[in-house]
Amino acid sequence: MNIFKGLIIAVGLAAAAPVAAQEWTPEKPIRIVVGFAPGGGTDQTARLIASAAQELFPVPLVVENRPGASGTLAAEMVAKAAPDGYTLLVAGGSESTSVPHHRKTQYSLDDFRGVVRVNREHMVIVSKAGSGLDSIDAVVERAKQEPGALAYGSSGPAGILHSAFLVFGKEAGIDMVHVPYQGGSPALAALLGGHVDLTIITPGDARAQQEAGTIHVLATTSDRADQIPDVSSLSELGYDVNLENMKGLVAPAGTPDEAVAYLQERFAEAMKSDAFTTVAARSNITPSFLTGADFEQAMRSMSDAVADALDSNAPATE
Repeated sequence: MNIFKGLIIAVGLAAAAPVAAQEWTPEKPIRIVVGFAPGGGTDQTARLIASAAQELFPVPLVVENRPGASGTLAAEMVAKAAPDGYTLLVAGGSESTSVPHHRKTQYSLDDFRGVVRVNREHMVIVSKAGSGLDSIDAVVERAKQEPGALAYGSSGPAGILHSAFLVFGKEAGIDMVHVPYQGGSPALAALLGGHVDLTIITPGDARAQQEAGTIHVLATTSDRADQIPDVSSLSELGYDVNLENMKGLVAPAGTPDEAVAYLQERFAEAMKSDAFTTVAARSNITPSFLTGADFEQAMRSMSDAVADALDSNAPATE
């Protein structure tokens, strides 16, 4: 009888061993890499989710800004990082869905695994208050009267903001000068400083700047935004433009399932916390949770939309 019991225990332990081996717990700091300058929407998302999730992790979550080339420098770095769960990228925007349709990159969406989508943002075209560009009609009229006279600022060359302006320009039959910056925050500062005529910002920022009397809010690039419900979309105004931005966390392809599951579970839990929702509301960030797999699919869908809008196919990676 004792022998029989011993065999049962041994078999039970053997069956449990693979499960225990699959568990993953971080043992060193986890980097969350941001491909844009501090202060912009991508940086805000990174710092919000890192702050809200920190108490759920036994190691520090470190936000690291690596701006440049519309986020592709950071994306290339993370794509080549060890797939061990310790290096993440805030993705879903320019570096993921836009840049590869303008130029060759050292990575593709296949080089990443989705962890969690954090937010989904409308994009809003704005101009400086007092500029005379107080409507989309005014922009189109000025641009047609003076081709090349208007300039727009973006978060970087080939980024999602750049693509949105290109698509709008194509639809409206106008040419404008592109002035790239290293993030949305510097682009907005350039607009307010009078260095460019137009840029694109989030609905929350648009509402705040509008209330301060610093900008004209002209149109959204997808559907109407809850924060600024009276602002029409470009499609409502007769322009076939339907682009949006999203942000979430991805890991290098090859990151073990158990590591991705651990990360996804804790970031998802953090998004339900008061620490996250309160700051998100105050920061005008619109939470939009998706699992890693669904986030990957959402990025591919938006990438396809950008490619279709630009009448281009994504070039092969080098």
